Amino acid sequence: MLNVVYRLVAPGRFEVEFSDIELNGDTTIVRPTHLSICHADQRYYQGLRPPAVMREKLPMALIHEGIGEVVWDGSGAFHPGDRVVMVPNTPVEDDPVVAENYLRSSRFRSSGYDGYMQDLVNIRPDRLLVVPDTIDPLVASFTELVSVSTHALRRLDKFAHERRDRIGIWGDGNLGFLTALMCRHMFPETELYVFGMNRSKLMEFSFADETYLTAEVPDELTLDHAIECVGSEGSRPAIEQIIDHINPEGAVALLGVSENPIAINTRMVLEKGLRFFGSSRSGVDDFRETLRVFEENPEVAEELHRIIGHVVEVHTIDDMRRAFELDQQSKAGKTVMVWNK
Repeated sequence: MLNVVYRLVAPGRFEVEFSDIELNGDTTIVRPTHLSICHADQRYYQGLRPPAVMREKLPMALIHEGIGEVVWDGSGAFHPGDRVVMVPNTPVEDDPVVAENYLRSSRFRSSGYDGYMQDLVNIRPDRLLVVPDTIDPLVASFTELVSVSTHALRRLDKFAHERRDRIGIWGDGNLGFLTALMCRHMFPETELYVFGMNRSKLMEFSFADETYLTAEVPDELTLDHAIECVGSEGSRPAIEQIIDHINPEGAVALLGVSENPIAINTRMVLEKGLRFFGSSRSGVDDFRETLRVFEENPEVAEELHRIIGHVVEVHTIDDMRRAFELDQQSKAGKTVMVWNK
């Protein structure tokens, strides 16, 4: 089966390449319909990764957040026309201790391996989950990003002690919003506090118990556990503030990605007996749990509509570039490409 792949070959430049897909019993072919642009895709598109990384990764088809329709399935698990979400992490081994998204041998789409910017995606059937018809495809397109928050909260549930009266989330961007929203539904009895630097963004967190500008946090405020969703240079002051306000023996989840090392006040980490853990990406079980929350809580999908910024119909390479440029100009919100290839 002939396929067309749209690979990034240099910053801002896509080229068409053709490939042949061999059909067999271990293969499912999916036609992408809705693709969501991630910050990681933008870093490649803008050439913001280190030169050595760009040379190693490119050429490569971008996008690891998306849904599509099944065209052909050799396994018998799906039917043509089924709407499915595609899981970008592809493990090649099983480990009884290490989760699939932390195995160094796993292959992750749009990070050294072709993502979903293709006419057809050749994918293992165990990397697919059916999307219920009740879920808006625009929201379903960034299920992967929501599943990252789900994964982090499931780890928090595993590592944090049982006192969970108050959880604080630092970060008023997309990741902070998604993590706070999922936290509200996964820990409904817990008071939720959100901390950010933009007052207008914080107004979107209407489901939180309290929101604070980071410059106006009361000295007496304390939390049992905390989640950092800031990243980059903002990670350092966020982690510093978390350490100041978290109660002894609290757990701290780190989700923000930083290219440079971040200084941490280890003296207070030791004095309070804090537990720090990192969370990155997600696995099939996290996707499954995310879809369950979507289906059982329609109000979640309604809230998620708030972070949809641009919706771009894509027919040509020029449309692809326009989508990435619009996303680059947008200060907040997800850009979704309706993939009409």
